[in-house]
Parts: sequence; C-alpha cells; structure tokens
Amino acid sequence: MATDSKAGSTTLPTTIVLAGSTGSLGLLIAHHLRQRGATVRALVRPNSSASAEAESLRLQGAEVVETDYSSVADLTQACHGADCVVSALSGLRPVIVDAQTRLLNAAAAAGVPRFIPSDYSADFTRLPEGSNRNFDLRREFQQRLDQAPIQATSIFNGMFMDLFTGQAPLIQPTIRRIVYWGSADQPLESTTMVDTAAYTAAAALDPTTPRYLRIAGDVTTVRDLQAIASEVMGQPFKLLRVGGLGVLETMIKVTKTLMPAENEVFPPWQGMQYMHNMLSGQVSLPTLDNDRYPDLHWTKVQDVLPKRG
Repeated sequence: MATDSKAGSTTLPTTIVLAGSTGSLGLLIAHHLRQRGATVRALVRPNSSASAEAESLRLQGAEVVETDYSSVADLTQACHGADCVVSALSGLRPVIVDAQTRLLNAAAAAGVPRFIPSDYSADFTRLPEGSNRNFDLRREFQQRLDQAPIQATSIFNGMFMDLFTGQAPLIQPTIRRIVYWGSADQPLESTTMVDTAAYTAAAALDPTTPRYLRIAGDVTTVRDLQAIASEVMGQPFKLLRVGGLGVLETMIKVTKTLMPAENEVFPPWQGMQYMHNMLSGQVSLPTLDNDRYPDLHWTKVQDVLPKRG
C-alpha cells in the first residue's frame, strides 16, 4: 500500500476495521473513510446488525460484520487483512478497558500494523489520577496499548465543540451569559465531531502517524466566547463567574455524592470533571497538528452557535 502522508490519500485500496461504528462518531468516521476510498469493515454486535445505523453503513458502502466483542477469536477473524484498526467505542470499564483490550489483542494476533484507540478527548496524559474517571479508564487502556506489538496513535481534539451549548453549557443563550469558573483568559481547545472524524479518517490511512496527534478546530478563551456569542446572536452577553476552580471541585464532590450514577457514561459530575480539566489548563494542547492534512477545513465556534433571529 502506498500513501500520501500529508493528504492521507491512498493509491491502493486500504482496509480499515472500525469498532464502535454505529455510534455518532463511528458513523462519521466511516463516512470520511469511504470518501477517501478506503474499504471499511464495520464491526457491529449481532443485536445491532439490523439497526438503522448498520443500514446506513451498508448504504455508504461499508462491509458490516457481526462480531462478538467478548471473543478474541471472533475479533481476530474480523481483523485479518486490515491495515489499521480504529476504535470509536464508548462506554465504561467493560468497553474502554476490557473490550478494547480484546480488540487490541485480536489486532496484534491478526498482524494489523496500526491501532487508533477511542480517545478523542482533551490531552489526559498530564492529568493526575482520579481527576476524571473516563480519562482514568483511557489511561489504563493506554498502558496496555503501549506494551502491545503494534503502532498506536491517539488523537486528542480538546472538547467536542458541539457541546458548548449542550452538555458543557458555558454559553447560556436564554440568560445571555457565559458561565465559567476560574480564569476568563484560559484558552480552551475544541473541535467539532465532524472535523474530528475527518481527521481520524485521514490519520487511519497514514502509516507514518506518531504516537499522539493533537488538533483543535478553534482555541478560545471565555472572553472570546463572550464576544463571539454577542456577535453571532446579535445580543450582548455578559460573563458570569460562579467561583474559582475550588468551588467547582466542591460542586463535583457534592453532585457525585447526591447523584452517583456510577453506571452512566456521562453523569452530571463527569461533565463537571471535564469542565474542571479544561478550565484548569491541565489538558491544554502544547502544539497542534492541524496542518498535517492540508485538505481538511476547520469549523470555528461561531459556526456552531445559533444565529440571531
């Protein structure tokens, strides 16, 4: 297989095994892989093979393969002949650690040269243990990945920009406030899910990727968000500082005690942990690899906010 590492375009057919293919991010990755001419082998659990998402994958031209994620033998068979395994799995320990480890072992057994884990997040490599449960799980899997006989590449994209007005509600259009803790001048990296998927597809077809790739569609401070929201929505926004990061830490502890929801992937306190990580600057991306694939275009925060009526 020959590949143009800058553009991520292949000159020969490339087979990518995609796990978590029926999720929101997985579907987008499959779309961009197919746009780049890749053969996509989409792994789906038997109970998902007749779903609308699986049918969407088939319509895109992906090969949908029913797979038992509890069986390394089954996963190994599905991985045979692939050039890269891309994981977009989402869940807690049974998925992020256990299922991904079986997928990793299968990829290695099948002789797949490259593996992209389901990170797609802020750069958690510098975070202390216990500061974010979901990051702790990814760090635990990362230790296994780094010991495996396979070339690994993690993609860090900051936070998903799509969440600015949703699960990470810094921007509050109803009350025209930018709600935050800590400093209003802390840079925040964010990337849309679509742009993250497009970059992942390019990286999957690039055999020269390093261990880590870091991207951000936009880098904005809370003050920047105030100016952007005011301009896009046509009404002045004000800053609302709830308190320092210590206040947010207390809120996380209280919320986790009152609403533990340990079996949920994104309980309220988990989102608050992520927000603390971002606003503290601990997960800031030191450098960006946006220019690695020049054909990609990056969505800015102003592009995802609701426009003035």
